[in-house]
Amino acid sequence: MLAVALALILLLPLPALAVTQSSARSGVSLPEQFEQAMAASRDGRFSEALPLWDGVLEQDPSQAAAWSNRGNVRLALGDPEGAIEDQGRAMALDPLNPDPHLNRGTAEEALQRWQAAADDYTWILERDPADASALYNLGNVRGSQGDWTEARRCYDAADLARPGFAMARSSAALAAFQLGDLETAERQFRQLIRRYPLFADARAGLTALLWRQGAQGEAESHWAAASGLDPRYRQEEWLLRIRRWPPVPVQALAQFLALAS
Repeated sequence: MLAVALALILLLPLPALAVTQSSARSGVSLPEQFEQAMAASRDGRFSEALPLWDGVLEQDPSQAAAWSNRGNVRLALGDPEGAIEDQGRAMALDPLNPDPHLNRGTAEEALQRWQAAADDYTWILERDPADASALYNLGNVRGSQGDWTEARRCYDAADLARPGFAMARSSAALAAFQLGDLETAERQFRQLIRRYPLFADARAGLTALLWRQGAQGEAESHWAAASGLDPRYRQEEWLLRIRRWPPVPVQALAQFLALAS
C-alpha cells in the first residue's frame, strides 16, 4: 500500500525551486536534481533516488516535498523509522498538507503501530472525509485490529470516493466474506472480474468463496487464472501480512489449495 496497506510511493509535485550557488558549481540546478530524484523514485530505483534526495535537501532543507519523498524512498528501502522522521520534517514545513500524514501512516503500519497510523489517517479524513487513500488505508488498519465491520465501511467509502478503485472494492468484498455476507461478496467479486478480467485479487477471492460454497469446479477455473496472474496468492503468509486479507478468506483459500494439490 501499504500495503500492507500496500506501501505506494506518493510523489509530491515539483515546487518552484531556485538555483543555489552550490548547485550552480556542480553544474546541476536544484530543479534538475529534484526531477532526477523524482524519476528515480517513480522508476523504483530507490538506492539511486536516496542520494539524489539527500543532495536536494543539503542544498535546500526547506523543501517539504523533498522530505516527504525521501521518506517514501527510505520506507521502500526498509527504514520505516527514518521514513517517519522525514515525514515529520515535511509536516513541520507544510502543516496543512495531507500527503506526509498519509505517508507517515504507511510507515507506521510497517511497524504495526496501528493506532498511530489510524491517527494520521483520521487527521486527513477530518479535513477531507472523501479522501479515498486515507479511507482505504484506515480500512487496512481496522482490519489489522480485528474490526472487520469498520474495515468494510472504510473500503466501501473509499470505493465510492474514487470510482474504479478496484483494490478498495475487492477489499470490501473480502471483508463481507469475513463477516458472512457471502452474497454481497460474490456479487462484488464477479463485478470486478467482468470489468478487470486480469485482476488476480478478485479471482483469488472468488476462488476461496466458491470453494467455501461447494462450487469446486468453478473455483478451480478462477484459480487457474489467479495463480497465473500472480503466484503470491499461493503464499498464506503473504496474504495475511502483506496483502492483509481477512483470516476467513485466507483459511478458505488455504483449504482449497491443500485439496487441489
